Amino acid sequence: MTANHHEHQTARAPHARARRAGAAAPRALAWAAGLAAAYLGVPLLLGANLYVMSLVVAALVIACVALSWALLGNLGGMVSFGHSAFFGVGAYVSALLTTKAGLPVPLGMALGGAGAMLAAVIMLPVLRLRGPYFALAILACAHILRIVATEWSGMTGGAAGIANIPVLPSVFGLAAGDKTGAYLIMLSIVLLFAWIYQRVRASHYGLALRAMHDSEDATRVVGVNSTLLKGAMLLLSAFMAGVAGAFNAHYINFLEPDYAFNSVWITVPIVAAIFGGYRTIAGPVIGALVVYLLDQLVFKSWMPTGHQLVLGALLVAMMVASPSGLLPLLRRRGAHHA
Repeated sequence: MTANHHEHQTARAPHARARRAGAAAPRALAWAAGLAAAYLGVPLLLGANLYVMSLVVAALVIACVALSWALLGNLGGMVSFGHSAFFGVGAYVSALLTTKAGLPVPLGMALGGAGAMLAAVIMLPVLRLRGPYFALAILACAHILRIVATEWSGMTGGAAGIANIPVLPSVFGLAAGDKTGAYLIMLSIVLLFAWIYQRVRASHYGLALRAMHDSEDATRVVGVNSTLLKGAMLLLSAFMAGVAGAFNAHYINFLEPDYAFNSVWITVPIVAAIFGGYRTIAGPVIGALVVYLLDQLVFKSWMPTGHQLVLGALLVAMMVASPSGLLPLLRRRGAHHA
């Protein structure tokens, strides 16, 4: 009986591999088509429209912050109201290093992310807090950092800000600071971070982090260092938000505290992540593109003032129709029609 069962399993193995290969092929084609559309289609269709391209770039910046926020919430199990702290620190570190120390922009952006991680290291003691207490503690840190940036005028320029920040480097022969070049750089950053997020989630660390959501005490019993893993997710999330802030500083070439640490850099990404589906990887990105572009291109033209109310109503409608977000809703619809 055992030998026959083994032979049966051995015979089924090639068929199982063939089915997996058959399922992977359409997925690979879909990814290839999506990347081609993102890298080639969007610049060809919208590259000449500088206003729309600037909105798409801004949406990708929000998508990067939304992705970092979703990573912290989905894997780390922590809700943050203070990601504007990491965004602002990343922006200031990169701006100062490139303007005063003369570092190249790509290196400055990477160090901006590292600076945001350092800010997160300082915040590590708040990991002892849970739920709304953690969220409010991170929010308080963001306000403190904004005050520091305002008062430390000798370094940051204070309320007057920093002007003439070096522009983004040229890409594929496009002029430095070109909208299409900025789009390609930010798109690549978002895709890179999405890939890192996916790899972490698929690892055994990701499995342990998800298990912590059900019972953190139980995971500690089996030897999982929950505090260390949560701290690592906070650092990774801070790095992602810091790079987004650094990119934005070089994109607009100006920086001042109220802008760098503005609450918009956390409120809009939270709305985008929840709208798109924060427990998925693509959801926060899709949510940012849909939410921001709808707000700027449609709702703002209908209601020049107070258009954020329409955005809030849209979010409430999505939460009622699909609490898990837009992307899971589309997947369910696709599975139903299939």
